[in-house]
Amino acid sequence: MLQSPGEVAFSIAGMPVYYYGLILAAAAFIGFYTAYKLYANFFDKEAAEKIIDMAPILIIAGVIGARLYYCMVSYSYYIKHPLDILNIRQGGLSIHGMILAGIIALYFCVRHYRLDFLRTLDVMACGTALAQAVGRWGNFFNSEAFGMPTDLPWKLYIPISQRPQALIGYEYFHPTFLYESLLDLAVFLVLYLILRHFAPKKGLIFGIYLILYSFVRIGVEYLRVDSVLNIFGVPIAQWASVCIIIAALFYIGVLLGTKKVN
Repeated sequence: MLQSPGEVAFSIAGMPVYYYGLILAAAAFIGFYTAYKLYANFFDKEAAEKIIDMAPILIIAGVIGARLYYCMVSYSYYIKHPLDILNIRQGGLSIHGMILAGIIALYFCVRHYRLDFLRTLDVMACGTALAQAVGRWGNFFNSEAFGMPTDLPWKLYIPISQRPQALIGYEYFHPTFLYESLLDLAVFLVLYLILRHFAPKKGLIFGIYLILYSFVRIGVEYLRVDSVLNIFGVPIAQWASVCIIIAALFYIGVLLGTKKVN
């Protein structure tokens, strides 16, 4: 059985430091360091240093994008409490918003730092998948992003205060954060093996990442009970994932239809 020890890791001068924040910081470090090492090992060691240089900009852009996307799909609350949009300590980040904002910010960063955009997308996709595998553990400490009730040996205990009203009588739930963490790790391993052994066309790893992660999210969403918005009974995350798969397939088609550039 899994059970969170609580949200707060420790306090400094009376201010709580949350596990969630620590884990997201660790995930960001691991993601960017992974991207840096892959760029250095497979492409250009000197140019790879620039990935570290632009990391702060991408982190800020990612957090802003993740927050704005979450607030947009939770508009029924934030339209009545607009100031809470700035209260990020309240929680509420979306990976889809982070990915979109990150791609836009990355485009301008690579132009400034004179990096190859598609190659940078590839290594950042690998780093993002690994960062997601780590970052999902923040949901464990917050007792969130869990699934339907279950009595499996790896069941997750959820405090009463965190349970949906309709499921208040259940104690144990699917640890969907764990499922997604393990699947994200598998996505990273697949991307890394492709990058290492097949010398894929520039930009292809990024497209594969979008498809693989989207399928992961669609599958996990079937178990989760905390969707912030459903459209025709389908969680918004699944709609977004389907749109991403379609866009990624079109992108890969265009990419493979162009002449290979080394």
